[in-house]
This record gives sequence, structure tokens and C-alpha cells, in this order.
Amino acid sequence: MLGIVVALFIGGRQSMAVGLIPHPWDKLVHAIVFALIACTIGLSSNLRGWHKLAVAFFGALLVGALDEWHQMYLPGREAGLPDFIADVIGSIFGAACLAMKSLRSLHITPKHKESFVLMGSTRQGNSR
Repeated sequence: MLGIVVALFIGGRQSMAVGLIPHPWDKLVHAIVFALIACTIGLSSNLRGWHKLAVAFFGALLVGALDEWHQMYLPGREAGLPDFIADVIGSIFGAACLAMKSLRSLHITPKHKESFVLMGSTRQGNSR
């Protein structure tokens, strides 16, 4: 997470960053980067449920808003609503990936299900 933010704010002020990724591919890169930001915020938050998703989504949005504000003051760079919309879409996608990961971790695989059945039968005094 820290590496991504440093790349955005320090790397973004370098002259080589101007026009580095051509339009419309820059919007795709915005979405991917902010999906990664949302995922890393959520995974490192140590929260669960909707709290994790909210912190991930709004944390990524905050980074996106600060990045666009920062770009207003950089020569050759411009802040724009289309970039921020791509940040929002990426943040939604990142939060959705976290939600799917959380749902997947709730499912018990058939291998583990058999272990639970065995544990239950030995507790009741039954043996296989």
C-alpha cells in the first residue's frame, strides 16, 4: 500500500510521468491501481464484514481525491473528474473482490467437512 501511494505522489511529480500512459488506457490503470489500494487497505485493516469494505472503499477514495488534488499543482498534469470516476470504479471493484474473498472463506470445503463430521462423531462417543 505504501509503495503504491509513494509511486502516486512522488513518482507522479516527476516530469516523465506526464503522458506516461496514453488516453484511454490511463483510466484502466487508474481503476486497477485503486482496486489494489482498496484491497490492500481492506486486508490490512484487521476489520470484518461491512466495516472492512467501507474502510477499504472510502480509504481508496480518499487517496484518489488527494491524488487528483495533488495533480492540480503539478506542471503538465491535470486533475479531472474522469480520472476520479475511474478511481471510484476501481475502489468499488477492490471492495467487491474483498467481499467475494470473505464469502469464499466462509465456505467449508468437502475435505474439511469430513473432518468436522469425524470430530462430531467422536465427541458423541461413536466411532467409525
